[in-house]
Amino acid sequence: MAAPTFSVNAHRFDPYRTFKFQCIIDGRPVAGLQKMGALKKKVNEVKWRSAGDPSHQRIMPGGTEYEALTLEQGLTHDPVFEDWANLVNNIQGDAAVSLVNYRKDIIINVLNLQGQVAISYKLYRAWVSEYQALPELDANTMNAVGIQTLTLQHEGWERDFSVGEPSES
Repeated sequence: MAAPTFSVNAHRFDPYRTFKFQCIIDGRPVAGLQKMGALKKKVNEVKWRSAGDPSHQRIMPGGTEYEALTLEQGLTHDPVFEDWANLVNNIQGDAAVSLVNYRKDIIINVLNLQGQVAISYKLYRAWVSEYQALPELDANTMNAVGIQTLTLQHEGWERDFSVGEPSES
C-alpha cells in the first residue's frame, strides 16, 4: 500500500489539474487568462580535464538559464498586457524605458478544484520581450476566441512554500 502524498487531505491521491490557475500582475489576477507556458530552467554544463588525467573529461554545473514564459489571454478590455508591453517600447518613438516599472515580480498560482490556491510560484524581475495585441482575424471562423500573447523574460522563480495544501471538504 502506497502512502498518500497529500499531508492535509490524506484521502486524496489525484494530482492537481492544469486548467485551474491564475497569474497575478501588479496585485491583480489577469482577466481571461487561457494558457501559460511551462516554468523551465536549465543548468549549463562546464566540461574540464585535469592535467594529470587528460583522457577523462569531467562535467560540473555552470550557470542557470530560465526559459521565457508565454501567457495567452482572451481578448478583453483588460489592458494589463498592453500597458506592460508599452513600458518597454513607447509607440511615440521615445527610446526611454520606464526603468522603475518595466520589470515586475509576478505570482503564478495553481488552484485545486474548489478554486483554492494549492501551489504558488513567484517569478522574479520579468519584462515583456514580445507582445501580440491581436490574433489573425478571419471572418470564416465564427467560434474562434481572440487571443493576446505576452512573452516574458525573467531572472528565475521559486516556489512559495508558505502556501500550504488547502483543506478540501
